[in-house]
Amino acid sequence: MTTTTPHAQTAQVAVSARNLSKTYGVGEATVHALNNVSVDFEQGKFTAIMGPSGSGKSTLMQTIATLDTPDPNPATSIRIGGTELFGLKDNALTEFRREHIGFIFQAFNLVPTLTAGQNIDLPLGLAGKKPDPQWRDYLVKTLGLETRLDHRPEQLSGGQQQRVAIVRALLARPEVVFADEPTGNLDSNSGAEVLRLLRAAATDHAQTILMVTHDANAASYADRVVFIKDGMVAGEMIEPTYDAVLGAMAQLEGR
Repeated sequence: MTTTTPHAQTAQVAVSARNLSKTYGVGEATVHALNNVSVDFEQGKFTAIMGPSGSGKSTLMQTIATLDTPDPNPATSIRIGGTELFGLKDNALTEFRREHIGFIFQAFNLVPTLTAGQNIDLPLGLAGKKPDPQWRDYLVKTLGLETRLDHRPEQLSGGQQQRVAIVRALLARPEVVFADEPTGNLDSNSGAEVLRLLRAAATDHAQTILMVTHDANAASYADRVVFIKDGMVAGEMIEPTYDAVLGAMAQLEGR
C-alpha cells in the first residue's frame, strides 16, 4: 500500500475531520466504530474510502457528513469549507447540508408519489431555487434518463432509480458530494457512466467527491483512496489502479 504524508496540506482543503471517535453500545457490547480519526480531503478531488467489512468506513462518511454524531470530545472538529459543523444545532446543520452538500445513498430515498423529474428538482425547489436547465439536461442525458422523467419510482428499475438520485445530488452543484456505494445497484455499463460523471464533477467542476465503496474498479476512478481498518486510517493511495487497490485490500484483510 502506498502511504504518503497528508498531501492536503499543500492544497485547499474542502473537508477536514479531527479527532473523530464513534462508540456504539455499552459494556461488553461496546463497538468502537471510529478511533480518533483525523483526515483531510482536497477541494476538487475524488476520494474513495475503502476498508474491510465493519472497518468504520461508512460511519466515517456519515459522521463527516453530519448524518451521525461523533462521541463528545472538545478536540473534535468537522469542517466543510470554512464552516465548523461539530456542535451546530440540527436546524443549522439541515440548512448547511441543503446549501452545500449532495448525497447519493444505496437506498435511493426517492419520494414515491413524485415523478423522476419532480424528485430531481425537489431539493432546489425546497430551497426556493430553480435548476440550471443546461446542467440538468446534461446530467439527465449523460445518465440516459430522458425518457424516464415522467415515471414514478415504482415504474423504474433499481438502476434507473439510482441514476435519478445521482442527478438530484449533483443538480445544485454542491461543494461536496457524499456517495455511499453509488454503483452498488447498477450494471457495469451504468456504473461506469456514474463513475465517469463523478470523475468529471471533480475534474471539470471542482466539486469534492467522497465515495465509500468495496469495489476496486470503482476506486480506480478516484484521485486517492483512503483505507480504513478497525476505525482508524490505515493508509492511503494516490492515483490508484485496480490491481494496486486489490493488493492493498488483500493486505488489510490479511489475505
